[in-house]
Amino acid sequence: MTAPDFRKRAIIAGVAESDIGRTPHLTELQLHAQAAKRALENAGIAKADVDGILSVTSARAVRMPAIQVAEYLGIIPAYTDSTSIGGSAFEAMVQHAAMAIAAGLCRTCLITYGSTQRSSAARSLTGTAAESWLPAAQFDMPYGLPMMAGAYALAAQRHMHLYGTRPEQLAEIAVAARAWARLNPRAWSREPLTVEDVLASPMISTPLRRLDCCLVTDGGGAVVVTSADRAPDLPHAPIHIWGSAEAHTHSSIAQMPDLTRTPAAITGPAAFNSAGITPRDIDVAEIYDSFTITTLMSLEDLGFCVKGEGGPFSEGGRLGPGGAFPINTHGGGLSYTHPGMFGIFLIIEAVRQLRRECGERQVANANLALCHGTGGALSSGATLILGREAR
Repeated sequence: MTAPDFRKRAIIAGVAESDIGRTPHLTELQLHAQAAKRALENAGIAKADVDGILSVTSARAVRMPAIQVAEYLGIIPAYTDSTSIGGSAFEAMVQHAAMAIAAGLCRTCLITYGSTQRSSAARSLTGTAAESWLPAAQFDMPYGLPMMAGAYALAAQRHMHLYGTRPEQLAEIAVAARAWARLNPRAWSREPLTVEDVLASPMISTPLRRLDCCLVTDGGGAVVVTSADRAPDLPHAPIHIWGSAEAHTHSSIAQMPDLTRTPAAITGPAAFNSAGITPRDIDVAEIYDSFTITTLMSLEDLGFCVKGEGGPFSEGGRLGPGGAFPINTHGGGLSYTHPGMFGIFLIIEAVRQLRRECGERQVANANLALCHGTGGALSSGATLILGREAR
């Protein structure tokens, strides 16, 4: 006898961002709270109904983020989660929330994030010093590897060596993101961008140039996941969780099993299998773009093209407005916003696309959306497949 799919027991009811860009007047907790308030209002659910808190922060100084957020919001949860796997945490947290709801541990989960990364002065190219016993401190930092750009640059260099991927093909990903951002009034970077502009930008870590790298902004987001039986009482059509999966393969980039194979190669097939569909069924994709190479390798590993063909797949405007495969329709981390971790914004945009709320950037007939988050030094991945209709 097959057990019921826990994903059918939960729905996404509300999403929202906080103020984004540069917010020196707000603390990280205030960004969490602002996004949470807006998402609950969007869901039509009262704060008093929240009995699950799932929160993470990019600030190393913030201990026990879910506890901090719950206290700040005045919520005593029955279920809590502070899964710390980088930018993919939020896709994983939607799966965790659905499991908790299906198990009867709680009924309504609030997933939040906030970061003042741009406003904070405590930033450096090489990142925060690691304790000496950690592998990264022993095998990465002594050689001056700039993190995280250096880790992703190693993957990009290897991909170019093995498959002939060209800088122009990576640049096409940045150009597509900017084209979408120009249709999004909330995007941080909206000026025109060409492949030539990307290639003329300063080198950060060979072969990645400045415009191959994500923005550094402040901001926060929130997602409300609740029991499916609440759907008739909600102000918006519920968004259904068709498939999900999470994985991580390493921490230090020195221990990555294969520099051109990301955890998406594990989570993509698993999520599609749980949803009972294939990559061809996806109408719109929101894929983590901390760097252009992140998107390119994720497209391959998720099954949208074969390994080594991510470069040609990204050419010719395919990924931008009017293209055959729309991705990162808000502008992505490359042009919209990127406050340390970007995964929650992938979910927010996917929900809005499925609700038909995106105005000029709306993808026609978007019924199935994929969200894929990447965390750490290509360390973790989590994939969600969301549907406008129930399975």
